[in-house]
Amino acid sequence: MKSVPIKKDAKYTINITGLGSNGEGVGRIDGFTVFVPYSLAGEQAEIVVHTIKKNYAIGRIVHITAASPQRVTPRCGLYYECGGCQLQHLAYETQLKIKQQQVTDAVERIGGQKNLTVHPTLGAQNPWNYRNKMQFPVGRDKKKIIIGCFAQGSHQIINTENCYIQKELNNDIVNAVRDIVQKLGISVYDEDRHMGMLRHVVGRVGRGGECMLVLVTATKELRRSKEFVSLLRQKLPKLVSVQQNVQTYRNNVIMGRETNLLWGKPTIKDTLGMLSFHISPRSFFQINTDQAEILYRKALEYANLTGRETVIDAYCGTGTITLFLAQKARKVYGIEIVKPAVIDAQKNARDNHVKNAEFIVGDATIVMPQLHKQGVRADVVVVDPPRAGCTPTVLKTFADMRPKRIVYVSCNPASLARDIAILNGLGYGAEQIQPVDMFPMTSHVEAVALIQRRTM
Repeated sequence: MKSVPIKKDAKYTINITGLGSNGEGVGRIDGFTVFVPYSLAGEQAEIVVHTIKKNYAIGRIVHITAASPQRVTPRCGLYYECGGCQLQHLAYETQLKIKQQQVTDAVERIGGQKNLTVHPTLGAQNPWNYRNKMQFPVGRDKKKIIIGCFAQGSHQIINTENCYIQKELNNDIVNAVRDIVQKLGISVYDEDRHMGMLRHVVGRVGRGGECMLVLVTATKELRRSKEFVSLLRQKLPKLVSVQQNVQTYRNNVIMGRETNLLWGKPTIKDTLGMLSFHISPRSFFQINTDQAEILYRKALEYANLTGRETVIDAYCGTGTITLFLAQKARKVYGIEIVKPAVIDAQKNARDNHVKNAEFIVGDATIVMPQLHKQGVRADVVVVDPPRAGCTPTVLKTFADMRPKRIVYVSCNPASLARDIAILNGLGYGAEQIQPVDMFPMTSHVEAVALIQRRTM
């Protein structure tokens, strides 16, 4: 390894000049990049370097010698142990500015877009207790059952009784399950030995107050399941669904493909705007419902529909954006690879009396070219892909369909910027981007981009 100007376990004084994509402070020591978690731009700190790589190092704060005026006291007592949040120590208004800059930096450096308008981030009215979905690993500390987030950069579980970004009802679910598992002597999963029963607890909360609990197990059978359900119902009066998901593989995937209803309803209901949605255990649904409405209204604005358009919604999940678009379009096609999500989407369309939306199960990489060969011509394409973004095949098919505009919803500025650059080479130029803070107190940011076909 090339010689670096710093040593492991040595103490240094560093000036923090910016924030990285994961919310950590960034500075330099003798020109060498050092990442310092929980530090802020403009601060000076004494640190100890604990990790050295080829091109960067990571340090731990020993003492902040000059604090930023934007530094605040984290609300959560577990903040510096838990990996669930990264920005609780930063004033919320500054979080919004940082996220705008994060998108701007990505589209400039990765996308090559120097003059693209990135609007100020649309913040949450209440940046706390917003997550309607919780998925916490289960473990054991000696004889004590622990449930919570992983510590940052590890698989050490931090026992969590009150997560400040979770809906309060999800916290109630966690605490109820912890007590019941302890009482019934249910075995918990040991990932090193690949033994034990209960792996994860997943909670989902609807706006109307209904909640669902999914117990993810490494075994086909859930021992004492009837007693488990009975005790859950006593502790959680708003519980309407208890399900078991089976995940037997030795990997980090949270949920498996097999889900069994133990008690109650197979789905819970949530709402976005005037629309209602059935949510099943494996369905994708935005975790911050209030901010999702803001995001989808912006996507609808960028789509600029008149009622005469054919629209394709790639990666449609349970049909949330699809049904928003259907209110203003002639026809909307929704594509989603997860079959249970499509079943939910079809039911959502029926329940909302939407008749101009058609949902297709499949990989967008395969389905999009098939639709194109069948003669489907989209006037507008809306896409909300996974963090990895779209494949080149999908992007080329978008361009081959020659829609007037593409509305790109993204949870990853880096893949958004890359795909904007690819589309630019295919005749589509990005005009503006609106970041939306879907995940307050974390380093993540959602954004929606308006991309127009260039006229020749």
